[in-house]
Amino acid sequence: MHCKACTILTESEAQELPYITRAKADLKHHTVTVEGALESKLPQEIAAELTERLRSHGYTVSVERRRQPVKWSDFKLAVPIALAFAALFVLLQKLGLVNFVGGGSMTYGTAFAIGVVASLSTCMAVVGGLVLSMSATFAKEGDRVRPQVLFHVGRLLSFVLLGGVIGAIGSAFALNTTATFVLTVIIGLVMLLLGINLLDIFHWSKRLQPAMPAFMARHTYGIAQVNHTLTPFLVGVATFFLPCGFTQAMQLYSLGTGSFVAGALTMGSFALGTLPVLGLLSFSSFSIQRSSWAGVFFKTAGLVVILFALYNLLNALVIIGLIQPLGL
Repeated sequence: MHCKACTILTESEAQELPYITRAKADLKHHTVTVEGALESKLPQEIAAELTERLRSHGYTVSVERRRQPVKWSDFKLAVPIALAFAALFVLLQKLGLVNFVGGGSMTYGTAFAIGVVASLSTCMAVVGGLVLSMSATFAKEGDRVRPQVLFHVGRLLSFVLLGGVIGAIGSAFALNTTATFVLTVIIGLVMLLLGINLLDIFHWSKRLQPAMPAFMARHTYGIAQVNHTLTPFLVGVATFFLPCGFTQAMQLYSLGTGSFVAGALTMGSFALGTLPVLGLLSFSSFSIQRSSWAGVFFKTAGLVVILFALYNLLNALVIIGLIQPLGL
């Protein structure tokens, strides 16, 4: 498991087995403890049935602890790809098409790009789980397309409207230099943790990632399994509150814009960036986590996000006048 979203998804799926009444996932030890009518089942049987249920999300369960070695060879491709991406991004910034987070006024192209990375990362595990769970629920009734469309419409609308609300709330607070510095540092640290988590090298960093209260995600996941006309739309709206560090970083930035329009367009662009991959997940069996290139991709994404974070932190020092502008 990579983040708190993974634990919520694991617990929710495990509790769908009829004989399990309670499940508790532990991110620190990569375990899941289950309770229920287990007397007639061997631990190996339970692990096999849990694996069958969780396999579509990229997880497996075993009785004995298995350690996943770090594939350092992935960095041979990840590093040059990340550097090439960074060079392209600097070029696009010079042309005024994008801008770094915290590097002045972030463009909506940047928010879209961060959305693309977020949609492919493990931080979107719960959203992907919601899509798959909802698909299965409505597929039983032969309704495959309409629920997916309602879900994505609800998600986009909620990110636009609620992003605008966050921006409007920010307008009530006049951010002085100190407040802008603090907000920029927080955004940088959140993104730094996200990048380190994507590298999948330091397991301790996973426990430090901030998240929305877990009960929100659990209730949202439960709603996804209710077959009602408006359920997909409401689940799409609720994804705004799910534990994804990328979403939270963008929410913080939207707060700092102090504008309903800027906040709405920022969060809307971010949600639009997540749409292609989540759309693929809705109508196919696409999953980057099960790909043989998953390790290279996540390490590349992690390095790119770390570069974003470091630039953001350096920019915070520019804001308070400790260093000169970097000139990128």
